[in-house]
Amino acid sequence: MNTPAPSGPMHRRWQWPPLVSLSLVIHGAAVLAVVAFPSSWPWALAVVVVNHALLAAVGLLPRSHWLGANWTRLPAAAAARGEVALTIDDGPDPVVTPAVLDLLDKHGARATFFCVGRQAALYPEICRDILRRGHRIENHSQLHRHNFSLLGPAGFRRELEAAQATLATITGDRPQFFRAPAGLRNPFLDQALHHTGLRLASWTRRAYDTRQGNPAIVLRKLCSSLRAGDILLLHDRHAALTPRGVPVILEVLPPLLQAIAQAGLRPVTLREALT
Repeated sequence: MNTPAPSGPMHRRWQWPPLVSLSLVIHGAAVLAVVAFPSSWPWALAVVVVNHALLAAVGLLPRSHWLGANWTRLPAAAAARGEVALTIDDGPDPVVTPAVLDLLDKHGARATFFCVGRQAALYPEICRDILRRGHRIENHSQLHRHNFSLLGPAGFRRELEAAQATLATITGDRPQFFRAPAGLRNPFLDQALHHTGLRLASWTRRAYDTRQGNPAIVLRKLCSSLRAGDILLLHDRHAALTPRGVPVILEVLPPLLQAIAQAGLRPVTLREALT
């Protein structure tokens, strides 16, 4: 079960996540072992290497909670209300995003758009239209760097804070959630999130729609075991093309929204799920 992180850096004193705290203890113990018993250095080094490998592996798991609080489902109260969340990443896209907004309007659905700061600066009016139509924009980093998960504390803070400033300047609304590019991260991200006042949100399921252009396959993966509290991931920018040359999200959204309605569920933004 996922536990929401605080809404701002003043709500609690930040602490290292338990796995990282354990790793610090392991490093300290390894140093002490080598100081006390110099011949033990191969064993101490092996333990540290295994520990680093574990941390790296956990960082490759977007839905993991080991590196800090992470929304993989909506809170229990939202699930009890029959809510699900549609989240749409990497935009705004000048062609696809307006079409997505029209489809959402047609079905009376709300979505959360995780926007890249640099893209938002290119298409600010689309961002403002997202909010005007009742949706929310959240932070998906400033540059969507491929090496985002390799950044250190200062690099994370620069990316998060730059996107916060860009998006808030354009929309007048400061994001409350963050999604890492590709969902990948390392142990330093949680502290940067806390400092910036952001919650980390991943997803319940995704359909790899940046690579999979078959609408039936994408829809099947998103609807598999669909239930209240799910967070679903799609992409407007970088969406794969269907055999007809259409961004796959545009062919998937109508039947997906219909399936959600038939299941008696209601699409809401992540912020609505907090209430």
